[in-house]
Amino acid sequence: MTEESSLTGRLLVATPALSDPNFDRSVVLLLDHDREGALGVVLNRPTPVGVSEVLEPWAALAGEPGVVFQGGPVALDAALALAVVPGSGPLGWRRVHGSIGLVDLEAPPEVLAAELGSLRIFAGYAGWGPEQLERELDEGAWYVVDSEPGDVSAPEPERLWRAVLRRQRGRLALLATYPDDPSLN
Repeated sequence: MTEESSLTGRLLVATPALSDPNFDRSVVLLLDHDREGALGVVLNRPTPVGVSEVLEPWAALAGEPGVVFQGGPVALDAALALAVVPGSGPLGWRRVHGSIGLVDLEAPPEVLAAELGSLRIFAGYAGWGPEQLERELDEGAWYVVDSEPGDVSAPEPERLWRAVLRRQRGRLALLATYPDDPSLN
């Protein structure tokens, strides 16, 4: 896989046909994609757990809603943090794509506070082994679209699936109106 074919920084938007309940209407930001597989976080799965309950020092920097998000079904006991930072970014922040980057949760929050945009904390992640994501793409499980910095900190994450589809062109924009339960039509 070449750097040009890597999907790092792009969004995977679950198609209505995707039957895995872990990913129903999910929007996944890919943090890494190479020959070894892919890793990302689900951007639109808020939990009822407040950031202050699990990572109190970071709570003041968390965007609304100030809760932990379920980043995926893998390693739910591990935390990842993303933040949008214009420019080169502070120590303790590593660019993933554009102005989106990973935050080192071991760093003191006060060192990063002045430069971080809205912070989002994720428990767990979504992971794919070698060629697994490519097979799912071939099967039509995901739409691949460009990410925007605001996707990471969408204040209404439950609307993100529709919002991302709506901003696409053609057929994908129309899918934003896809009913929650098509059998009720």
